[in-house]
Amino acid sequence: MSFFELADNSMWANWLLFTLSAGGVWIFGTKLSSYVDLIADRTGVGRAFAGALLLGGATSLPELGTTLTASASGAAQLAGNNLLGGILMQLAVLAVVDALLLRGKALTLFSPTAALLIQGIFLIFILALALAAISTGELFTIAGIGAWPILFTGVYVAGLWLVYRYEGNPRWMPAGEVEEPPESARDLKDAHKSLYREVSTKQLCLRFGIGCLGVLVSGFVVARVGETLAEQTGLGQSFVGATLVALATTLPEVSTTWSAVRFGAYSMAIGNILGTNSLEVALFLPADLAYRTGGIIDALNPSAAYLGALGIMATSIYLWGILERRDRTILGMGQDSFVILCLYFLGIGFFYFLGM
Repeated sequence: MSFFELADNSMWANWLLFTLSAGGVWIFGTKLSSYVDLIADRTGVGRAFAGALLLGGATSLPELGTTLTASASGAAQLAGNNLLGGILMQLAVLAVVDALLLRGKALTLFSPTAALLIQGIFLIFILALALAAISTGELFTIAGIGAWPILFTGVYVAGLWLVYRYEGNPRWMPAGEVEEPPESARDLKDAHKSLYREVSTKQLCLRFGIGCLGVLVSGFVVARVGETLAEQTGLGQSFVGATLVALATTLPEVSTTWSAVRFGAYSMAIGNILGTNSLEVALFLPADLAYRTGGIIDALNPSAAYLGALGIMATSIYLWGILERRDRTILGMGQDSFVILCLYFLGIGFFYFLGM
């Protein structure tokens, strides 16, 4: 029985393989945020930018693996819904971390960073482009590559450049006193720095690269097994891509965001999620390259646009939280986090029951 002939496995064997590979994603992703936090300290780059570029890129490797694998095998709906469904799920990750680690405080209270506002605006912009693409279909191709995915990638790169520039010269500053992380978070971060004091920056980068490779390989397996489970369970590529596969490939974001918040690196935690989400849309370019039966945009169902719209709504809610900076909570989490969790469960439930 070949590893790649997953359809020959029993459904329970594939569930076990899916769980093990998702565990691999988690294990390799757990150290990434601590490495990036140290690299940001030593190089002087801003934490919001480091979260968007380094953490966002590293934690998107499972999405890259699942996207390339699913697209190459012709599962365009699985690939597209995994990318767009993962955006809402990753914003829900912030809400869960807010509820579990900052009980009685709102996560956005600690993150009045101008660069995060720029990231959120660009995320909304690139998601709106994705909705326009799904609505109109592919306009034309360049050397067999769709124009829309090329535009997504260009906007993503421009957004990264602006975040980097804006973080160094912010034009917006928060009113009032900026809240400091809890004492426990500062102590934990100091202990972490002490632990890695003798580790050179070069060695940190090497460890970061090893973690990235492990996340990529585990993500590849998740994609293959998820595609097979979509057929074996009868749930279909759209729903499995938007939930099961998106959940597994979001595990690095869960682990890195959890770790960043524990260290008090709140801007890095939010920057990681916003940066990852922007990259999700840019990954339609490698998906289009791997999908050789036409343009991947043309192969998507309207359900993909619905998922993108949910992502825009959730991003807008967090931008509201960053701007307002009110320390009001519901069930131990910020009001914005509570609204996003409600949006996630209602939105995904609607997605399932309508058979989208």
